[in-house]
Amino acid sequence: MKVIPSLFQANQLDVSSVKKVVKLTALAGLLLAPQVIARDYSPFKFHVSRTSTDSAQVGDTNAELQRDVWRLKLSGAMPINKEWMIGANIGYDNLDYGFKNIDSGVLNGQVTPWSSINKYSAGLSLIYRPNQNWMFMVAPKLQYAYANTASSSDAQSYGVVGSAMYRFESGNMLGFGVAYLNDISEVKTVPYIAVRWKITDKLTLGNPFEAGFSGPAGLELTYNLNEKWDFGLGTSRRTERFLISDAEQTIEVEEWVSFLRAGWNISDKATVNAYGGYFFNSEMELSQPEVTDELENQAAIGLAFDIKF
Repeated sequence: MKVIPSLFQANQLDVSSVKKVVKLTALAGLLLAPQVIARDYSPFKFHVSRTSTDSAQVGDTNAELQRDVWRLKLSGAMPINKEWMIGANIGYDNLDYGFKNIDSGVLNGQVTPWSSINKYSAGLSLIYRPNQNWMFMVAPKLQYAYANTASSSDAQSYGVVGSAMYRFESGNMLGFGVAYLNDISEVKTVPYIAVRWKITDKLTLGNPFEAGFSGPAGLELTYNLNEKWDFGLGTSRRTERFLISDAEQTIEVEEWVSFLRAGWNISDKATVNAYGGYFFNSEMELSQPEVTDELENQAAIGLAFDIKF
């Protein structure tokens, strides 16, 4: 959800990326707006979220996995002039993997269970608006993701996200993007649709997450009850890849997540989002040797807090 990152951003309800559409769309709305940025504009945002899942059976064994995730992220953006905007962000995620009923390891006994994962990330973004309709973005990213059974030295991933968005006279925005990611022991290209479309005065379709290492941006339908409350229904494919040994072994957890979100705008600068989600079609894959186990479908809950300053 916007935890999934933000509720679900990577195999956990990604609490980082929530009620708002991709940071790209948010910045696009700011840049494409015809008026000048307000004097009380807050260039920085701090995000903290917590997500927890039910226990899920691993493959055909008696082993079970339960996940808890803390996410912290600090981001900022400011205009250089009427055509250019620059942004930056740093983040830290702590993923607690609680395995139960482990007899001889996981993934056909090939791996000794790990207990936690550290993920550090940093990114930049540069946005160009040649006119009131078009907006282009390029955003390089750097990430280190590794379990407690590995060191950080070989856990580096990097990539770049590029996109183009068009703003219609109605104010609706639609675009296309591609994420090129040199992930740990794997290179991949991920296309995605960037959208913020006001269907009615109350309903808006947008992206709940940022595109990148954790997957495409996904889709969320938001209902704005009033200035204080809004509710969302969304889905996305989420991915988590991390190093588990210094022998360049990696684990990738890939799954689909659907979620319900309730957002409370405490003030113009503070927001709380609560999530209830469901992970399904989940797989855990070991890179060397190639072994894959399915994960049982599981429910999840999350809470995310954002403050601008």
